[in-house]
Amino acid sequence: MEKTVKIEDYNPDWVSEFQQEKARIMEVLKNYSPLCVEHIGSTSVIGLRAKPILDIMAGVRHLDEADTFIEPLKSIGYEFVPHREFPERRFFRKGQWRAGTHHLHIYRFGSEQWKNQLSFRDYLRSHNDVRKQYQELKLSLAQKHPADIVGYTKAKAPFIQNVIESAKNEVNGGGFPR
Repeated sequence: MEKTVKIEDYNPDWVSEFQQEKARIMEVLKNYSPLCVEHIGSTSVIGLRAKPILDIMAGVRHLDEADTFIEPLKSIGYEFVPHREFPERRFFRKGQWRAGTHHLHIYRFGSEQWKNQLSFRDYLRSHNDVRKQYQELKLSLAQKHPADIVGYTKAKAPFIQNVIESAKNEVNGGGFPR
């Protein structure tokens, strides 16, 4: 089932939904070693309109540990989705293909990918102007790619990368490049 790109108003319930899902994930993985579980993506940024899909990130010591998560996560509705183009991530989806309700991204804790996810989230949380720019971009792209989630996602990538670089520059004394 191909889902249309639908951007919804910020929903404060997303925070509690994340907490509930985090508890489920931690329970089924209690015999394994996820080090940390974080709420990422647009639903983790208060006030930001978003597709109603919870993006969750789990950190592990070694990425190959995620292979042992397939069956436990399956028991709570997650399906492992291999992506050869992202060798530094393991991805699990809850819900139908291209219409998932939850996305679980597993990275090596502390890796560049881990840090980038947190940098993007935290930068949007602390920079209202950039959050508004991102929201406008998302709304524009949703109109341009109403039935093409892949196209929508690819079109956001340069903005996201720019924000990640801005976050790194800010840490090193720079600001948001214009």
